[in-house]
Amino acid sequence: MRSLIVVLFLAAGLGFLSPAQAQDAAGLSPVRVDSVQAEFTQEKHLPILVRPIISKGTFVFQAPASLRWEYLSPVHTVLLMDDGRTRKFIERNGQFVEEQGMGVDSMAIVLQEITGWLDGHISDTPTFKAKVQEGGLIVLTPKEAALARIISRIELRLAGQSGLMESVTLYEGPDSFTKLIFSHGVLNEKIPAATFMKP
Repeated sequence: MRSLIVVLFLAAGLGFLSPAQAQDAAGLSPVRVDSVQAEFTQEKHLPILVRPIISKGTFVFQAPASLRWEYLSPVHTVLLMDDGRTRKFIERNGQFVEEQGMGVDSMAIVLQEITGWLDGHISDTPTFKAKVQEGGLIVLTPKEAALARIISRIELRLAGQSGLMESVTLYEGPDSFTKLIFSHGVLNEKIPAATFMKP
């Protein structure tokens, strides 16, 4: 369960790419967001690892609540959310297989919160307290003790006036963290509806 929640909150990294309210609070000009597309590199740091585990992928968000989070390597995995439905696919032998079960149900809950962040409601989340610091840094800390035992804090770094996020760092403990670094971000381009319906 711990690993599932951590993975899901890694996906939340994409949810911070353009929170208009957070930009405004940080002294940046808010940017209207109808869609966001970007690439990401994920670094998983653990005390037992000599080098971090590196994953790469892409994501797409379409307001108000459509989301595609795709790991291209090392394992090709796609999370889709559209019209309140969440699905997870893993590529096996050249074909995508849909996963079922409680893990996917948990994803639905977390992804609903992600879309709220994307829609600019970062300060309204029932799960986290948000604090804006200088230099475009936003620190989220869990409100519930149970979640705080898994995630101590999340740091979001805004990328200047662009309306995009530079990075998201998820701290699971003093020596364990996961960092998402974003690149090639594109705002408000039209996205085909099929993007959120099939892998």
